Amino acid sequence: MPSPYLPNTDAERMAMLREIGVGSIEQLFQDIPREFRNVHFKLPPSLSELELKEELRQLSNRNTNLDDYACFLGAGYYRHFIPSVVGHITSRGEFYTAYTPYQAEVSQGTLQTIYEFQSLICQLTGMEVSNAGMYDGSTAAAEAALLACRVTKRDKVAVLSTVHPEYYEVVETYAKGHSISLKKVETNSNSLSSNCACLIVEQPNFFGYFEDMKAYIQKARDIGALLIVIVDLISLGMFKPPGDYGADIVVAEGQALGNPISFGGPGVGIFACRKEYVRQMPGRIVGKTVDADGQTGYVMTLVTREQHIRRERATSNICTSEALVALAATVYLATLGKTGLRQVAELCYHKAHYAADAISKLKGYSLVFQQPFFKEFVVRCPTTPHHVNKALFKEGIIGGLDLSHVLDNGMLLCVTEMNTKQEIDRLVEILGTF
Repeated sequence: MPSPYLPNTDAERMAMLREIGVGSIEQLFQDIPREFRNVHFKLPPSLSELELKEELRQLSNRNTNLDDYACFLGAGYYRHFIPSVVGHITSRGEFYTAYTPYQAEVSQGTLQTIYEFQSLICQLTGMEVSNAGMYDGSTAAAEAALLACRVTKRDKVAVLSTVHPEYYEVVETYAKGHSISLKKVETNSNSLSSNCACLIVEQPNFFGYFEDMKAYIQKARDIGALLIVIVDLISLGMFKPPGDYGADIVVAEGQALGNPISFGGPGVGIFACRKEYVRQMPGRIVGKTVDADGQTGYVMTLVTREQHIRRERATSNICTSEALVALAATVYLATLGKTGLRQVAELCYHKAHYAADAISKLKGYSLVFQQPFFKEFVVRCPTTPHHVNKALFKEGIIGGLDLSHVLDNGMLLCVTEMNTKQEIDRLVEILGTF
């Protein structure tokens, strides 16, 4: 059937058919049974742009959105305030349509933002070098494990049991393809296997509380393994960065920096490490230089991925760097600055502790862990979290993550600067009805 989206003329079609060696379109598709050609699809009548927008609006209203619901769900993706300038910058056509900046002479703006992203990540994490970004936090953790195995020439990876379970699964998937064995290590384990390439620790961990990093650094150092830290980037506004306490590789999910939750994606993986491992890093690294006239310029300096070099020498098969999401993170950090990021972190910390203190005083509720925490904490409920969350949802509140499969009636709650005192008090009030 004719299509307004295919510009080929009849003469051009006949020329292509002759080149293929057939005399007609019917002959080209003769192997397909006639009843399956030009099938009549039972589609609704076409809509005008006005009508289509209204239909899409009605469909979208069926989703639960965070403008109408208070949210206390975290566990990897978080709702934080996004300054309006972030959207203004990222929606500019120069960035919105930018693809991989292979040609430096026409991509200086994109390359500069990536360079600034890398610089900000190094400042934030206390590390020496950062790449241009990974798919997300979990794949960054997996790539870090592979880097550790290459550097140490070992094939075993230890993952602390308090690491996000979905991160563990992604690392496990990557490890299988490289014949790397994965071992989950309990927090009270006294030592690691001597042939481990690395120890992966999350700070704060999946349950929200802070690990004793000094002890884990020592365990890794004792066997010559690398320490990989998965970090909450917002927490670094007020807590010591991993580079200061001896991390070898730092990875994170960067969604919280200027990007909405968007029903679970996209995100951007953060990957930073010591300078000595720079040639083993996955992805791309943008560098700053000068041109023939002495003017500042930006270029892709290291691209150790299989799209650019021989596959057997590539450090990764990653195909992108989530540059637009990284740009949002760059604008977010530049807008807030050190003082603003610290204020966000402090608001998260104090609001979370206000909520935890109030909930722990309710009859039947208790905090499962007593260690210091940042913005997430686990409470034990008097009934199943499933029933608690159903009641909360009816009152316009998205409750916490149900952890009953690992902790009896456990629920992981998250509080950020976006949660008002009224929302927290209402949460406590409803929880008190059980």
